[in-house]
Amino acid sequence: MSGFEAAEVRRRFAEEARAERPDLALLCLLIGAEPDRELDEAALDAAQIELDRLAGELPYRPGGPREWAVALRELLGERYGFSGAAADYERLESSLLHRVLVRRRGLPILLSVVWVEVARRAGAPVYGVALPGHFVVGFGPPADVARQVLVDPFDGGRILSGDDADSLVTAATGAPLEPSMLVPAEPLDVVMRILNNIRSWALARPERSDVALWAVELALAVPSHPARLRYEKGQLLVQRGDFVGGAVELEEYAGLVEVVDEGTAERVRKEAFAARAMLN
Repeated sequence: MSGFEAAEVRRRFAEEARAERPDLALLCLLIGAEPDRELDEAALDAAQIELDRLAGELPYRPGGPREWAVALRELLGERYGFSGAAADYERLESSLLHRVLVRRRGLPILLSVVWVEVARRAGAPVYGVALPGHFVVGFGPPADVARQVLVDPFDGGRILSGDDADSLVTAATGAPLEPSMLVPAEPLDVVMRILNNIRSWALARPERSDVALWAVELALAVPSHPARLRYEKGQLLVQRGDFVGGAVELEEYAGLVEVVDEGTAERVRKEAFAARAMLN
């Protein structure tokens, strides 16, 4: 079985990221194409079919937000055992949707994607909630915090009280929960957070600079990405021996940042010059 060509995945990812209504599941699946070279069209289809199958096992319109939350917990958390543990933070596959669907283990944000995609297919009023440091899932009217029900897929779909959610935020940030943190997360924000997690995982492992570069390239395909990603890409290319490619990225970043920070632009241009000098 052979996987996708990297250029084709980048093209499809960029096209979907710019769609009027980006497909969160597809974007998450395409992220796995470089780390898992065996991922191909059949595997993408199988993952989407699995999400559809799980949605088909939910009861028909069980009731209000809390009833939906309970139904998802009973199906995904209890019957199928989707959950997470501290060790999952050390595994790249915990950030790859197709692997999470097989292992039924993952990071909070990937497990939340499973919850959201399964529930959405079944007609639930569902959305991701990007609490600082811990992604969860919300059920109910997005504009009505009083009726909102939060669940923690990492903890098997445990329904969270207001104090539970506040404790999660306080543990991550040292500050209390704010109502503004409870708004639905947009699909592209979810994707960027997943890519940030993958970059952090790979940057802590210099031997996996291939994965870090892949995550940066996909993040650059998302509209409104941070300009500093170009600097990070340049550094990674130089690290991987592509001195000319790295220098070009560094020079482009210097041109972008020059209007607001001449000192940084000059420093980055010196890095680009040093990268080109490595060819001599």
